[in-house]
Amino acid sequence: MLLLKILQIFGFAVGGIMISFFCNGLLLRFSRSLGIRNKNDVIVRWSNESKPSLGGISFFIVFVFSAIGYSIVFYEKNIFHDLKYIGLFVGASIAFLMGLADDAYNTRPLGKLFIQISCGLLLVVTNTSIDLFHVQSLDAIITVIWVIIVMNSLNMLDNMDGITATTVLFILLSCLCGGWLIFGFNNDIWSLTLISIIGSIIGFLYFNLHPAKIFMGDAGSQFIGFFVAFFGVKFLWNVSSLTETNSWAAVIVVLIAFTPAAADTLTVVINRLKKGQSPMVGGKDHTTHHLVYAGFNDKQVWMVFFVIGLFSFLLSIAMINLIHLGIIIPILFFSIYFIVVFIFLYRNTVNFPQKK
Repeated sequence: MLLLKILQIFGFAVGGIMISFFCNGLLLRFSRSLGIRNKNDVIVRWSNESKPSLGGISFFIVFVFSAIGYSIVFYEKNIFHDLKYIGLFVGASIAFLMGLADDAYNTRPLGKLFIQISCGLLLVVTNTSIDLFHVQSLDAIITVIWVIIVMNSLNMLDNMDGITATTVLFILLSCLCGGWLIFGFNNDIWSLTLISIIGSIIGFLYFNLHPAKIFMGDAGSQFIGFFVAFFGVKFLWNVSSLTETNSWAAVIVVLIAFTPAAADTLTVVINRLKKGQSPMVGGKDHTTHHLVYAGFNDKQVWMVFFVIGLFSFLLSIAMINLIHLGIIIPILFFSIYFIVVFIFLYRNTVNFPQKK
C-alpha cells in the first residue's frame, strides 16, 4: 500500500513536470509575439527585452490534468462532490481567466479587485475559511483580505527572473509537508493536486530562471496566488484549529512560510507610502531591484531569495511539528527570523535607493 502511494505521488509529480515543460516549450516556440504586452514599457518590467508572458497557462493545464488524472486513478471518488474542492477549482479558474484577460487587454485595477474579492468570498461560501477569531463574520472578512493580499503580493513579486516561482515553490512545499505532518503521509486529492502544481513550477523554472525565456504573466500570478491562498488557509492558517492549539501560533507559521513575499510587499508598501505614491502602481523599487542596485547580479538575487525561501520552508515545517507536539511557547522566537529578513531587505532599499 505504501509503495502504491509513493508511485502515485511520484507519477503526479513527474506528470506535472513533464506537462509544464512541454507546454512552456510549445508556448515559447509558437508564441514569440503572443502574450507580449507593454513592449516599450521599461518602468515595471526589470528585463528590457520583451518576452512572452504565457507561462501561467501551463500551471492551469497541469491543474486541470491533475483533476482528470485523480478522477481516472480514483474513479470511485467524485472530487466535485467535495464543496471545498469546488471552491478551489472554480476560484482558480476565475483567477486564471481574469489574469489571462489582463495579459491580453490590461484590465482595470478595480475590475481585478472585484474578481479577487469574489474569489475570497467563494472560499468562504465553500467552507474554506481562516479560523482565527472563531467568529464567522470576522473570519470571513480576514479570509477575503488574505486572498486579495496574496494574489496582489505574488503579482507584485513577479518582477525578476525566477523569483516568484521559487518563492511559491517553497510555500507550497510548506503546505504539502505541513499537511503530511498533521494528517499523515497520504495521496488524497489535496496532496496530489499540490504535488502536480509543484511539478508544474519546477518545469516552468527551467524556462524562467535567468536569463528567462518566458514569464508567468498575470494569468500565472493570479492563478498561483489564489492557489497558494487556498492551501495557505487549509494547511497553514488552520494548523492551530486542526491541532487544537492557540490561533496566534498559526499567524507566525504563515508569516514565516510567506517571508520572501511578505517582506518584499511590506517594504514596497512602506517606501511608496513614504513617498506619497500608491502601493499598487508598478515600478523598479522592489527588494529584488535594490539588491541589484547594491551590487548583486540577477543570479545572485535569485540565490538570495532561494536561500530565504528554503529557510522559510524548513522553519515553518519545524514550527508545524512543534504545534503538532503541543510545544507552543518557543514558536514566538521564530518571529525573529522574519524580522531579521525584513530588516536586511528593507535596509537595502534605504542604503541603495532606486537608480534614475
